[in-house]
Amino acid sequence: MLKTRMKRLATQTELDLRRLAAIEAAVAALGDEDLLDFADIFAAGDPTPLRAMAEEQMRLRGIRL
Repeated sequence: MLKTRMKRLATQTELDLRRLAAIEAAVAALGDEDLLDFADIFAAGDPTPLRAMAEEQMRLRGIRL
């Protein structure tokens, strides 16, 4: 039972990591205007992982809101 649970957890973790990588790739693939729009959505309020991704891409591209 423990082996099955560990296998299931490992599989779920792998799927979650793939999903996260796909989200990061999608944010990186946005054009500058779309990235600015995306960043603007998350600019207000508490920091979020999506906000951090947008800010990182903006920093890499040398653009700001």
